[in-house]
Amino acid sequence: MKRTAGRAPAPLTPANIRVDGVTLDAEDRAYIRRRLGEKLGKYASSIERVTVRVHDVNGPRGGIDLLCRIKVVLSGLPSVVVEHQAALLKPALTRALTGAERTVRQTVQRKRMRPIRSAAGREVGQGR
Repeated sequence: MKRTAGRAPAPLTPANIRVDGVTLDAEDRAYIRRRLGEKLGKYASSIERVTVRVHDVNGPRGGIDLLCRIKVVLSGLPSVVVEHQAALLKPALTRALTGAERTVRQTVQRKRMRPIRSAAGREVGQGR
């Protein structure tokens, strides 16, 4: 069921955590949810859902191979997708969340900055 903007408080904003080639225990999932709330909670009224994907790029070969992709679906605005790759989960998540927060903030601010239009289609306060 799709929710409308502003109906769910920050802790109840739908957040899906998906993994591919990585095992996350309950502590890791709780950490991800807590960090999502810290970074994106203030924009909860504009967010429909958040998906966090953690993917092991190189598999058993090792190296800098954890890809963290965060997709934020905004109400009435384009979705935000940010990803970062690192050797460990926490740095990959932190950097991806920082980018997601910045992009969501800019997108929401742009929406608020749109000029108000009159019924005739002109901006309010503008001459003929």
